[in-house]
Amino acid sequence: MMTTIRRGLAAVLLLLPVAAAAQTVPPGPTLTAIRAKGVLDCGANTGVAGFGAPDSRGIHQGLDPDICRAITAAIFGDPGRIRFTALTSQTRIPALQSGQVDVVARTFTWTMSREVSAGLQFGPTVFYDGQGFIVHRSANIQRATQLNGGTVCVSAGSTNELNLADWARINNITVQPLVFDQNEDARRAYESNRCDSYSLDASQLAAYRSSLHNPQDHVILPDVISKEPLTIAIRKGDQQWYDIMRWTVYALILAEELGVTQANAEEMLNSGNPDVRRLLGVSGDFGPSLSLDRRWAYNAIRAVGNYGEIFERHIGRNTPIGLERGLNNLWNRGGLLYAPPIR
Repeated sequence: MMTTIRRGLAAVLLLLPVAAAAQTVPPGPTLTAIRAKGVLDCGANTGVAGFGAPDSRGIHQGLDPDICRAITAAIFGDPGRIRFTALTSQTRIPALQSGQVDVVARTFTWTMSREVSAGLQFGPTVFYDGQGFIVHRSANIQRATQLNGGTVCVSAGSTNELNLADWARINNITVQPLVFDQNEDARRAYESNRCDSYSLDASQLAAYRSSLHNPQDHVILPDVISKEPLTIAIRKGDQQWYDIMRWTVYALILAEELGVTQANAEEMLNSGNPDVRRLLGVSGDFGPSLSLDRRWAYNAIRAVGNYGEIFERHIGRNTPIGLERGLNNLWNRGGLLYAPPIR
């Protein structure tokens, strides 16, 4: 009798997780709105080579657009269901606050005031950066402190202007900021010698230098004057949307760590590694817990590759920008990229 009861209970317990797991969490307000309009609205850069810029066909290319495409693929299974809106440093926060865009991915620094006062939520850091300076080689400037008494071009609405003022105060020097609404205007002013230096995130300076007619005529100084954790951002108030954004980025990082690539993702569906199987949706119900398909991460990886592939494709050593991974390498390769496990 007892044996029969135990068997019956065991059968019920086996059935319960399956029934519960089969129930997908209902979509929240943001995901519902995105599905209703059929596209993800992504706030993009007006033009920073490698990080985000329209190509000759007007299609946004770069590290940030690919992060947005990964989120789109996680939602729809199709990275093409995306609409980019080019935003300046000044317009990106209002565009997000007003609902004009669903997410901003355009070299956006995570700061306390933006998160606490502006009502934004930031995802995992997608690029660890710091503000630097570019100067004309002919000026024979080796260190940023030699800019004392000089003029420095910066963009309005960015952290660069404040960082410049703080750095000058700390070093007891005087610099005159020349502030522009558009990055492109600041670049033109620097190129026409209206300012002695242009100050921007060091990675963007490398991208900018590579686009100049004679890159060798310009020097990026070794001084880095700030911390600039570049992330993607959303509006506060929708925890599910926050989870989808964060875990899609984490999935791209985990994919690199586990050796899952754009090319081998389908083959890796047959992997015996439990971590890989959970990442790709072969086991577990992590997609449905986000109101997404079980293959949400698989779809994201198939669309754009893992984090390392995205990095090397747009800004890595074999690109004109030629950046080393450095801090943007995986935690087990000397970098800071670290993703929580999917389990």
